[in-house]
Amino acid sequence: MLSRPAVPAFALGALIALGQAPFGLWPVAFAALVGLTWLVARAPGMRAAAICAWAGGAGQFALALSWIVEPFLVDIRTHGWMAPFALLAMAGGLALFWGAAGAFAGWAGQGPRTRALAFAVALPAAELARGYVLTGFPWALPGHIWIGTPHMQLAAVTGQYGLTLVTTLAAALPLALPFGPGRAAGALAAAILLTGTGVWGALRLETPVAPAPDAPQIRLVQPNAAQHLKWRRDMIPVFWERQLAFTAAPSAPAPDLVVWPETAVPYLLDRAGGALGVIADHAGGTPVMVGIQRRDGPRTHNSLVVIGPRGRVGHLYDKHHLVPFGEYIPLGSVLGRFGIKGLAANDIYGYAPGPGPRLLDLGPRLGAALPLICYEAVFPQDLRTPERPRWLVQITNDAWFGTRTGPYQHLALAQLRAVETGLPMARAANTGVSAMIDPLGRVTDSLPLNTAGHVTAPLPPALAETIYAETGDWPVLAVLAVAMIGLGAGGRRNRH
Repeated sequence: MLSRPAVPAFALGALIALGQAPFGLWPVAFAALVGLTWLVARAPGMRAAAICAWAGGAGQFALALSWIVEPFLVDIRTHGWMAPFALLAMAGGLALFWGAAGAFAGWAGQGPRTRALAFAVALPAAELARGYVLTGFPWALPGHIWIGTPHMQLAAVTGQYGLTLVTTLAAALPLALPFGPGRAAGALAAAILLTGTGVWGALRLETPVAPAPDAPQIRLVQPNAAQHLKWRRDMIPVFWERQLAFTAAPSAPAPDLVVWPETAVPYLLDRAGGALGVIADHAGGTPVMVGIQRRDGPRTHNSLVVIGPRGRVGHLYDKHHLVPFGEYIPLGSVLGRFGIKGLAANDIYGYAPGPGPRLLDLGPRLGAALPLICYEAVFPQDLRTPERPRWLVQITNDAWFGTRTGPYQHLALAQLRAVETGLPMARAANTGVSAMIDPLGRVTDSLPLNTAGHVTAPLPPALAETIYAETGDWPVLAVLAVAMIGLGAGGRRNRH
């Protein structure tokens, strides 16, 4: 039996999810996080605290990740029955990380104040673990409620886990410090913390990042191929011709690079020689970056290639961070015999991962680009390369995410990656949102969701390398480890 506070904890978790894109109701989300922290801090014991935190996480993930049912509805006759189970498993499973944070708070804290502080430290630690364990899934973090606000700029220093730590600390301070009539120290400390990060972020947003008059022009192509139509034989030529027409469309200034979205070419690379030549002809000498699938012996890859004159492939990149159960199935060689395969992969065993991140040198005008295919833009650790790129490029097929929340959350994470790295990002999405993003995370030009078209936008300049890009998650991990060890040691002393 769940404890009675689990029901309000679940409801508070759902309210926390309203801070995520596209809702962006961060005041509601932050107030709900304060409420959840209060429930965990007041829970009578470690088990009750764990249940409260787990229920809060389940509520937050159930709403924030409700788009997870969309891939199962593409072929509803085959996979539709799995949709509710996928959502329940995802929400309940990811909430275990929150439950572990609640358990730590209940174990380490010797009263509501220390439990609130322990939860504020343990929750970011749990979220950091969620970003790495079992290939990771750092989506819908508490710190993501600040995307699109000045507070987001803090990620240039701390990354998304440091942003989450600031969020949870601000939510816990009214409980962890003395408060009451005439003693509002905690609430005042929280206000100072959030105001300080907001003011610092607003000042950083004054950094000049306008593109130079001679900046490279990037054309983003968006065919708007709904997933249930994308591979239908009668619709493949429709989307193909759209992309060719958008590539050839005249504009002033002319593009220096054309970018098509993920899996935009309806042929395997080893059989697409004639099709690549057609793309090159329509581009009129401009290089075209496209998403394509390719075979390498028995392995199939989700790939990106850059097509030059006469359809020659100048650069090749294979996606390396694949989506579990989407692009590959663990133990696929066994489960594939029973017809179980990744939803997004045509090959029965799914895709094979590429060797890792790779910079593409696109010449003196465009410079080096770091390619990201869809899901890879979720992971900040995948953007840290030995040599710094000039810009980021993401190709994605967000049709898998439906039309309500998923595509907007994916775009928001791309904006956060730009802030963390100090690099601009060009983003071409099959159904949208295709966008040019400056190094401060602002969308400078875009195509709306579910719109067929193209946009040619100047590439913003890069900023100096950020502190986060240099250090990664190690400083935040060290702070969390020291704080948790200290809280744990203090809890033991108080118990003896």
